[in-house]
Amino acid sequence: MATKHEFSVEMTCGGCSGAVERVLGKVPEVSKVDIDMEKQRVYVTSDLPSDKLLEIIKKTGKATNYIGTA
Repeated sequence: MATKHEFSVEMTCGGCSGAVERVLGKVPEVSKVDIDMEKQRVYVTSDLPSDKLLEIIKKTGKATNYIGTA
């Protein structure tokens, strides 16, 4: 069953959030991505463990931290 994970991601513009959406969009195990620019949060619904998702988001070069399950 897919779990919703919450990440803190340093995003300052639409390009930043777009990069996060693009990199997660390429992962078949990710079923949903919600981005809250104001709070700098990314919510990812996926079957993958949080550490794998963290690695994927870090590929954008953004400072990223795992918060927990949402």
